[in-house]
Amino acid sequence: MAKSMTSYGRAKVGTNELTIAVEVKTVNHRYFDVSMKIPSQCIFLEDQLRRILQTFFQRGRVELYIQIYGETLLQKTVEANWDLVDQYMGQLQELKQRYQLNGDLPMTVITSFPEIFSVSEKENNISDEYISLLMNAVNHASKQALEMREKEGVSLLKDLRTRIHNLVQYVEKIKGRQPFALTAHRERIKRRVSDHFMEEPLQDTARLYQEIVLLAEKGDITEEIIRMHSHLAQMEQTIILTEPIGRKLEFIAQELLREANTIGSKSVDTVISEYTILIKSEIEKIKEQVQNME
Repeated sequence: MAKSMTSYGRAKVGTNELTIAVEVKTVNHRYFDVSMKIPSQCIFLEDQLRRILQTFFQRGRVELYIQIYGETLLQKTVEANWDLVDQYMGQLQELKQRYQLNGDLPMTVITSFPEIFSVSEKENNISDEYISLLMNAVNHASKQALEMREKEGVSLLKDLRTRIHNLVQYVEKIKGRQPFALTAHRERIKRRVSDHFMEEPLQDTARLYQEIVLLAEKGDITEEIIRMHSHLAQMEQTIILTEPIGRKLEFIAQELLREANTIGSKSVDTVISEYTILIKSEIEKIKEQVQNME
């Protein structure tokens, strides 16, 4: 099945204490490449997450984003700055002595002093329960992205079939035009030879015939037409495969373009040249499409 390499999927799961949000984005890439932006508590899960992604995607750049919200991930600790408390109390005692003050200081006054207490937060490790939730969310988001790839792949495949059909038609047009073009090419050679030897006497007949044959063969594109048909048949067989087909189609498209360029360089017929331009245009569009195929 043809698949696009461009897709997006998301999932959100959680409980009263924790929420996990997962996004999976894929774009075209020559190979399978994974990028992750995940919380520090999940770093140890990277290999496991990569294996999950590989079960859904074989080619392309896959970007995984994970966000986790919830108080259960944070451990808060209150600490007293005892050195500062001692300084406050020392100053208060000196104040009482200097001004001969009586009575005890209420606790509310002491606790109102700034910077006596500090609250620190420490991230807790994610529990097995939430790891299971996380993996389910990654699976769900990946499946959603895969479905988008498959849906887009149907459109790509439809367009590809149309372009292959167009190429087959253009090659057939060139094949039908070839006998006329070859005959015209040989007649032009004869006329030029005849015109040349009206001015200069013939010296080497064998060499002359050899040059004529070479010139005639230079305009023969039969082999290129046969190879183009072969490549197009191979492309039609490839697009029905269930395995990833993008790289193979890229190679076939490149071979098609090579044959089209050879036909263009050999042809001395304007009609064939026009069809060659149409063929090269279709091949370039195919190359653009298959670059986004898995």
